[in-house]
Amino acid sequence: MHALSLQLQICFYNVENNYIVESGRKCYIMLTQNTKIGFIGTGVMGKSMALNLLKAGYSVHVFNRTKEKAQELLNNGAVWKDSIKELSQEANVIISIVGYPKDVEEVYLGSGGIIENAKKGAYLIDMTTSKPSLAMQIFKKAKEKGLYSLDAPVSGGDIGAKNGTLAIMVGGEQEAFDTVFPIFEVMGSNIILQGKAGAGQHTKLSNQIAIASNMIGVCEAIAYAKKAGLDPVRVLDSITTGAAGSFSLSKLAPRMIEGDFAPGFYVKHFIKDMTIAIESAKELGLSTPGLELSLKLYQELAEKGEADSGTQALIKLFAATL
Repeated sequence: MHALSLQLQICFYNVENNYIVESGRKCYIMLTQNTKIGFIGTGVMGKSMALNLLKAGYSVHVFNRTKEKAQELLNNGAVWKDSIKELSQEANVIISIVGYPKDVEEVYLGSGGIIENAKKGAYLIDMTTSKPSLAMQIFKKAKEKGLYSLDAPVSGGDIGAKNGTLAIMVGGEQEAFDTVFPIFEVMGSNIILQGKAGAGQHTKLSNQIAIASNMIGVCEAIAYAKKAGLDPVRVLDSITTGAAGSFSLSKLAPRMIEGDFAPGFYVKHFIKDMTIAIESAKELGLSTPGLELSLKLYQELAEKGEADSGTQALIKLFAATL
């Protein structure tokens, strides 16, 4: 049994103030299946993540700039909210996964945003890949309003989102992390509190830095195999289980070979992530030549009209030389 469950057995729920108390002091919020989860952002990743929460029995209220993109969720029992304000005023836990740092800032700190309207004691979880400094700013503002904030970006792409096996990298306070852990478990299988606010974002940027150079290597490997007259699928059968193995090699390389460039993760969003990573690395006084090369190549790919393709479309720059 999870440690949280043991603690909850000796607590009682204060409905009026929306927290549990034990011997007169604050304890954890009761996260049962009756917990109202507000979910903002129902794109490629968010839709599957919210759907898994619905399947787990949670009450999920959704908002997205384009309602049509939330229709599958509504068909499966999600409740539509017309604004972030309306959603924030009702939910106990609010999850967001939107596009860019400017979107995160607007959703949380803007007029009509989450922090201005969320109920005291609510838990805010931003799962967008964003700036560590913004995560720290949101944490500070949330705390001033009696809210709990976690930055929790994810990795695993559309496959991980559908299967509920995402890696979730979390920054924030231990108590808040422990409280929402049951919700994280529905969406991911590798869930680690990395440190204080902003640590989740720093961890995700480390992840993106590792992927950036790896994607170049995957493309070069496929191009080389083809140039050598080999069957690239057969080559993958050998090298995916060896020292070269990676998610990109196992999951994205087959899509490259098949010509499947549908987005599990958009080129434009990867460019955003790499740009943030380079900015953060420079702030830390760190040189990242592999990351800078990958960004340059992806920017070239976007200029060729592939911004809305999946990151595996990078192979198109290499295929042209075959």
